[in-house]
Amino acid sequence: MANFYVYILASKRNGVLYIGLTNELERRLYEHKNKILKGFTYKYNVDKLVYYEEFVTYEEAFTRERRLKKWNRNWKIELIEKENSGWDDLSAGWFE
Repeated sequence: MANFYVYILASKRNGVLYIGLTNELERRLYEHKNKILKGFTYKYNVDKLVYYEEFVTYEEAFTRERRLKKWNRNWKIELIEKENSGWDDLSAGWFE
């Protein structure tokens, strides 16, 4: 069972990207979508879940998050488009 998630949010297709780590993906997306925390994602309106990975341990998730953050933008876009070519919001319908 996955306990940790590394996720990528986007403002729109090929827009601003944000990479995060959480142990409760649904709660964290709720916070992003409802602009609860006034940080980077609030400022740039980044709230569409376009990619995520699940991990059993925090250490695995943390290592993956750090690696993804070091990737150049084109690699991140290729990763998203490989799994989610339409840049669909994977959390659509979670909070309705």
